Amino acid sequence: MTRDEARNKIIFALDVNEFSDVEKWASLIADRVGMFKVGKQLYTACGPVVVRMIQKYGGEVFLDLKYHDIPNTVAMASLEAARLGVKLFNLHALGGYEMMTTTVEALDREFRGAERPKVLAVTILTSSNEETLRAVGIDRPVPEMVVRLAQLAKRAGIDGVVASPQETPLIREACGKEFLIVTPGVRPAFASADDQKRIMTPASAVAAGADYLVIGRPISAASDPVQAAEAIVEEIMAA
Repeated sequence: MTRDEARNKIIFALDVNEFSDVEKWASLIADRVGMFKVGKQLYTACGPVVVRMIQKYGGEVFLDLKYHDIPNTVAMASLEAARLGVKLFNLHALGGYEMMTTTVEALDREFRGAERPKVLAVTILTSSNEETLRAVGIDRPVPEMVVRLAQLAKRAGIDGVVASPQETPLIREACGKEFLIVTPGVRPAFASADDQKRIMTPASAVAAGADYLVIGRPISAASDPVQAAEAIVEEIMAA
C-alpha cells in the first residue's frame, strides 16, 4: 500500500461547532487525510457552508447526519446532501428496507448514471453493546444484528455500511469485497479508547477489511496533529 492510499483511508472527524475551527482544520490537514466527517453538532451549528469551506481547501466530505425518518423524507434529505457534492453520507439501516431503497431510487433518478455520492447505512453504533440493545428490546447479539442490517442495506442498493471494525470480517463474508465498510471506533496505538466500546487499531482495522477509518481525537487532541496524522498513515501502511 502506498502512502497516498493509506492517507485516503483516513476520515478525520470534525467534532467542533465553530466555523473558524473548520477553516483551521481544513487548511492544516486537507492534504493529510482522505476526508472530513461533518456530523450533527457542526452541521446544526453552521449548516452547508462548512461543506463548502472544506471543499475550498480541496477536502472531501463525509456528511454524517444518520438520516432516519419516513422513506420520502429521507430520500429528499439525501438528494440535498448529494447536491452539496459530498463524497459519502449515511442513514440508519434500522429505518428499514423501504426507506433505504426509496433513497437509492431517488438518487439514481437524479444522477441518471453519473457518479453520485456513496450512501452508507449505520448498523449498530460503536457506543452500543448487547446490554444497550437489550434495553431497547433487541435480544440478538451485536455481531448478528450488524450482519443482518448490512445484508438488508445491500439488498436495498446501499453502497456500504458504518460498522465497528470488530464486525468487519463478518460483513465482508456476508456482503462481498465491493461493499464499502467505514469504521469508527478506531484508535491508534498511541491513543486512549475514550467513549468507544468496540475499538481496534488502524492496522488491525485495515487488515480486517475496512475501506475507511473514522479518527478524531487521536489527531485533534495531539500536540502535533500533522505528526499524529502521519503516524496513523504509518500504522495503516503496516497492515
